[in-house]
Amino acid sequence: MWMNMFGTRKTELPSAADALPGRPDPLETAATHYVNGNPLKGPYPDGAAFALFGLGCFWGAERLFWKLPGVWVTAAGYAGGFTPNPTYEEVCSGRTGHTEAVFVVYDPALTSYEALLKAFWEGHDPTQGMRQGNDVGSQYRSAAYYFDAAQKAVIEASRKNFEKSLKKAGYGAVTSEIAPAPEFYFAEDYHQQYLAKNPQGYCGLGGTGVTCGVTA
Repeated sequence: MWMNMFGTRKTELPSAADALPGRPDPLETAATHYVNGNPLKGPYPDGAAFALFGLGCFWGAERLFWKLPGVWVTAAGYAGGFTPNPTYEEVCSGRTGHTEAVFVVYDPALTSYEALLKAFWEGHDPTQGMRQGNDVGSQYRSAAYYFDAAQKAVIEASRKNFEKSLKKAGYGAVTSEIAPAPEFYFAEDYHQQYLAKNPQGYCGLGGTGVTCGVTA
């Protein structure tokens, strides 16, 4: 999945003026989660909470979260860019500004945002800028998008603390994008729960081995 669909590697974000125009209608995708059968696009249970992360190729990233206790549904998609309802090929061109992202719906009575955030930090290398391992391009950048002030506070605090631990282990500064949750565009059906459908499929996810001290 590291090879750009257009044969080049795009590591610079486009401006809004330079981004592809996209389309008004959402891409077609499944109605239910392939692993647990829950509605992919809702309705979600009363009291459900949301999280949105980018940590490289969304195939492995999504699997990381659907395995966690208390997670009700996950979805692969695109976030943080300019192009409405982008296709995978468009995102890979580097001309939409999106990152490959995972949307998580969870039950706060069964798990916490801190637990999800710990999995995010430890599940990838957040110091690599516009790449994740062999996957190179702006769509592979690290990102943690917050839905409220409480999420923002814990992301920023955990980033500061985790960066200290990473530097002690020889890593550089954390490059993760931290921003309000943008509109999330569901990816094409074949990307949803990809590694459940293709157990031997590519997974570029890899952490640093450094423990994140987020209180879960």
